[in-house]
Amino acid sequence: MSTEDLRPGTAADGNPAGESGPAEAAAGPAEYTPGPGGARGALEAVLMVVDEPVAEEQLAAVVGLPTAQVRELLHELAREYDGYTRDGGTLPVRGFELRQLAGGWRVYSRAAYSGIVSQFVVDGQTARLTQAALETLAVIAYRQPVSRARVSAIRGVNVDSVVRTLAQRGLIEEVGTDPVSGAFLYRTTAYFLERLGIGSVDELPQIAQHLPGLENLHDFDEASL
Repeated sequence: MSTEDLRPGTAADGNPAGESGPAEAAAGPAEYTPGPGGARGALEAVLMVVDEPVAEEQLAAVVGLPTAQVRELLHELAREYDGYTRDGGTLPVRGFELRQLAGGWRVYSRAAYSGIVSQFVVDGQTARLTQAALETLAVIAYRQPVSRARVSAIRGVNVDSVVRTLAQRGLIEEVGTDPVSGAFLYRTTAYFLERLGIGSVDELPQIAQHLPGLENLHDFDEASL
């Protein structure tokens, strides 16, 4: 091969740079090479990041294996998570499981641990409250017990979804119903006091003058809604 054959813009086979010859075109795209865990590890890596069941065909396309082989590997993983080995031995049952449903596969936390998972999701949340949630919480704290309708009247917007969020966070709770309208009344919880570092709502700063219309709230006729 002469140096002229390797001049810029020409491949070694004589084709212009960037163009594929007959042999290259037939080869197609490069095959996927699994990581250190092989195809099983690749499947696990994908399943750990999906938020909805993934079809076997899609997983097969990702790892570059026949669908039948991927299906077999998925069943093996499911059995392994349930505590079974290939040779019939047993392993500790994992806190998660691989389920086949809705036309695909996905990893879920095991039902036996639903209690601890719920506690983490509800009580262990560290995400900050939105401005809307903080404003709603402030109104409830200063006017408790109070209904959603009255909170909505003060804020001028519907607060149903915000109230549900605050209740899920354990910051407010239902405390009976209004004797006139029958609407549920809400108050803050002991957890709310704990988060603020105070002993009772009486220790809340007096900020009525900063909440327009709050001083006239007693004149609001909820039955007229």
